[in-house]
Amino acid sequence: MPIDLPLLLFWAKKITAVLILPPAGPLLLIGLGLLVARLRRLAWLGWFYALVVTVPVSVNWLAAPLETTPPITLDALHQTGAIVILGAGTRRYAPEYGQPTVNRLALERLRYGAWLARQTGLPILVSGGAPEGFRPEADMMRESLVRDFGAPPRWVESASLDTRDNAEATARVLHAAGIDHIALVTHAAHMPRARRAFEAAGLTVTPAPTAWLSTPDPDLRARDFIPNAGSAYTGWFAMHEWIGGLAYRATQAWGEHVAPALKPAAD
Repeated sequence: MPIDLPLLLFWAKKITAVLILPPAGPLLLIGLGLLVARLRRLAWLGWFYALVVTVPVSVNWLAAPLETTPPITLDALHQTGAIVILGAGTRRYAPEYGQPTVNRLALERLRYGAWLARQTGLPILVSGGAPEGFRPEADMMRESLVRDFGAPPRWVESASLDTRDNAEATARVLHAAGIDHIALVTHAAHMPRARRAFEAAGLTVTPAPTAWLSTPDPDLRARDFIPNAGSAYTGWFAMHEWIGGLAYRATQAWGEHVAPALKPAAD
């Protein structure tokens, strides 16, 4: 049976992320520190890590630097040739619909992308594959746009595994249609990483961020120093983007500098 290297690398990346990101990352540090006396300081490090990514004040500090891109203006939107909406995940168990569907994060992006399309009449492209081998997310996104928002997409890109794949596959589809300038719809915290990937794929990007997680100039109160479920999720999302951004830069540096140096010289 042939090895699907891109899929193998995708899952290796996902497993590594699970081990680093909360909640598993802090728990692993705490567990190692408690089990091995010489590593006792790791338990304190894990506790501090867990605190930083769950307390609303520190979580806001983590998310805010990622969410500096302002909302898109209609004038800027009219300069683009298509609206690209990135997938954000699915709900495999949705008995009320009788089949899997998009999750709440994807719905936030779809709602905003459909609203932008109604303002301008621009065509929509949805992008999202099926890394787990089930139905592609882009197909579910198309269904939601048609059923829930009355905004059918013109293109459905359903082969990608991650943000970089989204960008490269989308660029191929749109370049074939004569489009090289897009409005990119994704969460505000995801926008820096997504924008870099799409620009590297050869597209001109006008960001159209949505669903901010941070609050500018928060009015600090006692509850802002108490961990809660909402802040824990925001902390996970922010750490995911910080680590993802670092990994993306490292991969770019490898491709630009290290990999060429390792190639054997031509005869």
